[in-house]
Amino acid sequence: MKNWVLLGLILLVSSRISAQTEGKKDSLKTEKLPAVALDSTTLAQADSLKNVKKKWMPVPKTATKLALIPGAGQIYNRDYWKAPIVYLAFGGGLYTYYLNTIKYHDFLDAYKSFYVLDKSDPNYGKRKKELASDDATVNVRVRNLLNTSSEYRDATHSQIVRQKNYWRRNRGFAIIVTGLIYTLSIIEANVAAHLKTFDLSDDLSLNISPKLNQPAMQTPTPGLRMVFNFK
Repeated sequence: MKNWVLLGLILLVSSRISAQTEGKKDSLKTEKLPAVALDSTTLAQADSLKNVKKKWMPVPKTATKLALIPGAGQIYNRDYWKAPIVYLAFGGGLYTYYLNTIKYHDFLDAYKSFYVLDKSDPNYGKRKKELASDDATVNVRVRNLLNTSSEYRDATHSQIVRQKNYWRRNRGFAIIVTGLIYTLSIIEANVAAHLKTFDLSDDLSLNISPKLNQPAMQTPTPGLRMVFNFK
């Protein structure tokens, strides 16, 4: 008999607990979240945040790689005004090299005309008999500065040798200068990309305050302390 009474009490308690649990679930389902009113200021701030664009920053490594093509690094850094300068300097160096090369070959051909160049000839590599004297001359093409016009002149062996060596040195100097311009354009693109990543805004401050300097085992001396704050 006692067992039946105990079993009835357990069933009664469990039914009440399940009823309370179902009631809580129903209340959670019917409960609504409170509405939040958005004023015009909040909406305007939200719209302004959407319109804010992230500031573009160049990547120095990318700028250096692109600078291998003359002017491309400056265009990548958005320094468009620098690109024509690079093109003019680099193109001018190459054109100077070209002018010196053709003038050098003009005098080189005239220099070769003094010698026997037929390998089957026993006098190969020697001066021609008719041009063996120091006063002997050959016809050589002489161009003006920018190669817009030219004329043929008679020149001796020594004159041609001097001109040949002169234009050869100028050709070598032109290729060196062109290489330096090319290298400097790459360095400039890399440095400019690094400088654009620095914070140059107005969020900088300088605080100056007095400070007492006290070196070890010496008399304290007054001084100033300068503190830079970067925000």
